[in-house]
Amino acid sequence: MADAENIWLDVQKIREKAPLVHNITNYVVMNTTANALLAIGASPVMAHAIQEVEEMVRIAHTVGGALVINIGTLSEKWIDAMSLAMQTAKEQKVPIVFDPVGAGATNLRTQTCVHLLAETNPEIIRGNASEIMALLDSDVQTKGVDSSASPETAIYSAKALASFYRCVVCVSGVRDVITDSHVVMTTRNGHPLMSRVTGLGCTASALIGAFVAVNPDPLLAATHAMAVMGIAGELAAEQAQGPGTLQLYFYDVLYNLDKQQIEKRLR
Repeated sequence: MADAENIWLDVQKIREKAPLVHNITNYVVMNTTANALLAIGASPVMAHAIQEVEEMVRIAHTVGGALVINIGTLSEKWIDAMSLAMQTAKEQKVPIVFDPVGAGATNLRTQTCVHLLAETNPEIIRGNASEIMALLDSDVQTKGVDSSASPETAIYSAKALASFYRCVVCVSGVRDVITDSHVVMTTRNGHPLMSRVTGLGCTASALIGAFVAVNPDPLLAATHAMAVMGIAGELAAEQAQGPGTLQLYFYDVLYNLDKQQIEKRLR
């Protein structure tokens, strides 16, 4: 059950165990996601060279961790590295979080997602509504990395995608929808100012990586991570003067987050 007590238990586990979250992510968000992971208590690593990703995944297996794949800035070499990392993670039983950034915007992005997911199914796929819909129907068009559809309209696609890939699908938005195709969970935390800071969606995927590293239930791990993400955004927005200071306060809130804040804010 996703409640404040269990969310707080996961936060404590992250802070105690400092799980290694191996990110193959995009240039735009490397700094943002690394700082967010450090703030929550995880240990981030950004390793994308094909010569080292297999070894890094094995380290994540040894010390406890997760692999986060984010296709935001694609290149042929990175695609090959992502493929190898995902296959190694599956062999080593390291949980995989897949972020299909901009799926539906270009053929390269959509087909890369289809190719990678066909090779190795992840534990969790997180994207906005349009991205999730594009993974199920390649004719769906997105506006760059922004969603042109609401989470509600993507529920059918999310459930179908979760069933097809035998994984959890998280659709982020004003209301986050998380499903394993059978159970649908929602979180309603967050603040509109969060959409003015680049990379916070990618940050959500990275945080999910930290949570799934300490919680063996991908449905609960994703739900807990999205709740913490939204609560941190709300608390940061109350102190921020705009998107620049929101990001700074967001890190501080993650670092100082306590059980009482979760209990008070959780929706």
